[in-house]
Amino acid sequence: MKEVRAKKHLGQHFLKDENIAEKIGDTLTLQGYKNVLEIGPGMGVLTKYLIQKNVEVVAMDLDTESIAYLEKNYLNTNLKILEADFLKYDLSQLFGAEQFAITGNFPYNISTQIVFKMLEWKAQIPEFTGMFQKEVAQRICEKEGSKTYGILSVLAQAFYDAEYLFTVPPSVFNPPPKVDSGVLRLKRKENFTLPCDEKMLFKVVKTAFQQRRKTLRNSLKSFNLSEKIKEDTIFGQRPEQLSVSQFIALTQKLENDAISAH
Repeated sequence: MKEVRAKKHLGQHFLKDENIAEKIGDTLTLQGYKNVLEIGPGMGVLTKYLIQKNVEVVAMDLDTESIAYLEKNYLNTNLKILEADFLKYDLSQLFGAEQFAITGNFPYNISTQIVFKMLEWKAQIPEFTGMFQKEVAQRICEKEGSKTYGILSVLAQAFYDAEYLFTVPPSVFNPPPKVDSGVLRLKRKENFTLPCDEKMLFKVVKTAFQQRRKTLRNSLKSFNLSEKIKEDTIFGQRPEQLSVSQFIALTQKLENDAISAH
C-alpha cells in the first residue's frame, strides 16, 4: 500500500526518523499503568515502538487514509486502531476506569487543546509525553519569571511535573515544518488534588494572563475584590511573577474573600 499523503488541514507532518520515533516511545516510564493512547499515529512510525512494550495501545487518528494504512500494516493483538477525533471523543470508552498514558507526534494546530483535554482526564492519566512545536513544549515546561510562562504552564504544572526532554529539527519530517519541534514529559504529581477549587483556579489563571502586563489588582477586577484583600502584596504583582503554588494560594485567598464578603 502506498504511503499516506500528509494533509495540511490536519496539521500533519509525518516523522520519518526511526531513532527519534524510538526515543519518543522511550519517554514513557510505563509505571503504574498498562494502557497507552497514541494521538495522530500517521503511518505508525511511533506506533511500532509502542506495541513492543507489552502494553495495550490505542492508536487514534481522524485521517481515514492513515487508519487504512495502519490496519493493513500493523496487525498486533495489543493494538486497537480507532478512527476518531480526540478532542470530541469520550475517553471513558477507551480503557474504562483504568489508568492510561497519552503520547504522540501531535498535530500542531490542536496541540494546546490536546493538553487542556488531557487535564480534564488527569485522574486517569498519570503520564503524558509527546512532540509539540518547540515553543509550545517549552512554554508548558516554563517556570515563573519568563515571558513565555503562561496559562498552559501554570495549569499543566499544577497537576504534573513538566520536563522538556529534547529538540527535534524540521528535517526529520515529511513535509518538514517551518519550526523546530520539542518533546516533553508530564508526570502526574503524587498528590494532584488541589487545596482550592479547580474551576476557580482555571478562571483566575486565565483571567490574569489575558492581561499579562497588568498587575493582578487590575486584571482580576471582575472578581469583585474587597478593599481589604487588595492590600495584599500579591496583587501588586504581574501574573508571570507568580509560581504555580502562589497561584493556588491566590485562588484560596479569593475564595475566602468571596465568602467573607457575603
